[in-house]
Amino acid sequence: MSVRTKALFAALALLPSAAALAVPAAPTPSFDISRVTEDVRTLSSDAFEGRGPATPAETRTVAYIVARMKAAGLQPGGELKGKTRAWTQDVPLLQSSIVGTPALSLSGMADAHAPRTLTQGQEIAVRAALNGDSRVAIRNAPLVFVGYGVKAPERNWDDFKGVDLRGKILVVLINDPDFEAKGEPGEGDFGGKTMTYYGRWTYKYEEAARQGALGTLIVHEYAPASYGWPTVRNSNTNTMFDIVRKDPKAAHAPLEAWIQRDLAESLFRASGLDFEAMKAAARHRDFRPVELKPTLSADYAVKPVVIVSHNVLGRLPGRAHPNESVIYSGHWDHLGIGAPDARGDRIYNGARDNASGIAMLLELGRAFAAAPRTDRSLVFLAVTAEEKGLLGSEYYASNPVWPAATTAGVINMDSTIGEGAARDFTISGVARLGLLDLLVEQGRALGRAYTPDPRTEAGGFYRSDHFSFAKQGVPALSFGTGRDLVRGGVERGKALSDAYTKDRYHQPADEWSADWDMSGVAPDLTLLYRTGRALADSRAWPNWSSDSEFRATRDKSAAARGGR
Repeated sequence: MSVRTKALFAALALLPSAAALAVPAAPTPSFDISRVTEDVRTLSSDAFEGRGPATPAETRTVAYIVARMKAAGLQPGGELKGKTRAWTQDVPLLQSSIVGTPALSLSGMADAHAPRTLTQGQEIAVRAALNGDSRVAIRNAPLVFVGYGVKAPERNWDDFKGVDLRGKILVVLINDPDFEAKGEPGEGDFGGKTMTYYGRWTYKYEEAARQGALGTLIVHEYAPASYGWPTVRNSNTNTMFDIVRKDPKAAHAPLEAWIQRDLAESLFRASGLDFEAMKAAARHRDFRPVELKPTLSADYAVKPVVIVSHNVLGRLPGRAHPNESVIYSGHWDHLGIGAPDARGDRIYNGARDNASGIAMLLELGRAFAAAPRTDRSLVFLAVTAEEKGLLGSEYYASNPVWPAATTAGVINMDSTIGEGAARDFTISGVARLGLLDLLVEQGRALGRAYTPDPRTEAGGFYRSDHFSFAKQGVPALSFGTGRDLVRGGVERGKALSDAYTKDRYHQPADEWSADWDMSGVAPDLTLLYRTGRALADSRAWPNWSSDSEFRATRDKSAAARGGR
């Protein structure tokens, strides 16, 4: 057992005993895998055009999910419209698109006398401005390398050192200072390779705005990002969305972009610096910002508009405690239509990510509707705009249709159809909560082992919709298929997972195929069903561990749960 695995299981010892959550398992229903397959195939077909929010595809997607929920026997679980409950929740979003092709260039490069033109999607991926501006016009803005762009007082870490960054573009490394730490004096304490929120690209942009910077260039590298440049390009050069903010400029600088490592190396070379040496310096607390010699110019129009997207909610009222809820969630959206791949395919179908999660959500709804009612209510929540920054779940968690205080737990499903039946299962990221205890207990009863997330450096805990609920204190996890495959073991499971990330994740190639191995679907549905049923039929209120950053928020709402 690795040191990290031992530490994770030691952390679980801080939680309430799993026995306190134990409930005799109800008979497990049978699941129709052909129906799951049909839902994946349909939702990820070209007819649904990649399920982009605020497109005609949203209308088709929402209508399909509602029709399937009705057929399953669920009741509307969305907002009240007068005296009638709807199937949806309105989610207002700021939608922003770059008009035409952005003009981008660098001056002062060592290998060019004239400004070097940058091509959108190739060496740079510029996002449409989300600060409300209708034009980004930057001329020869200074570039400043700020290491990992982290300000963490509780860790005695400040990459900015009080430097005035107004009017400047920050060049920032992805992930945490510890990702490539060598154990040298002065390095940080960011959990080793396990990514903290400081390592996420969303934090980098937020902190740049707080620093008053004009913009940010995040340097992409495969290992610390955990995905390739095609994923960056495809996720950032299309229409952007954000929640509607009172002061969007406080959260977003005008320019937000990624650059390839090769371009970053050129920037440092033009400044008489070595990129690797500067990365090493950035791993230390005494690092100070370094101004680079090149300057950046950018000019492009932006079309911002407020639109309304939709979360979809089906519900089964509880027979004994209908005002208490257990939520199953998953995101219905994907990237829509974007830049063509090498085959000329422009539709980002999102079969695994996340037609698979919605198909399993619908099948669980059917199973529960056909079974005796649970004591607590069950909510089946399909959220929008996950691919744009967890926006649909962020909106729901902040504006819940069913109170967060009396939501016993959230089980999220994202990319849940894997590479076949597995002996184990996992969750995204590192979490310490009683809901995980319950999942582990139910898995053990089914002969399946819990394996901690093998890629915590990828920041999975912050990359799926359960995180939005966690920030509000609600116990939440995102279920992950196992890697110890019945056919081929851990080695084959890792190889297939890595191949998906490299070749299909956020690319048009994430398509349904008739040769998918669906042998893991029924076992996973069984585990998810039994876990949700045990929680919904209990009086237990799982909580976060005593040292969790989400515990205090949950405890503030204890009165609504009878002090628990």
